[in-house]
Amino acid sequence: MVKRLTKSYDRIIAGVCAGISEYINPELDPLLMRIAFVVITLFNPFMLLVYLILAFAMPYPKTA
Repeated sequence: MVKRLTKSYDRIIAGVCAGISEYINPELDPLLMRIAFVVITLFNPFMLLVYLILAFAMPYPKTA
């Protein structure tokens, strides 16, 4: 089975950070990814544009 990058239903804004967290490691807490995103965005505001692009481009997971 191929692992796909999808949004998460455990979301605060769009589910992007939680989806990336689940893709990297399913046991990784999404809060850590959200904190890392905020810290990176403080130094590089371009990340907001990347987040918006991912929010529209990433699909939701298919449910069974």
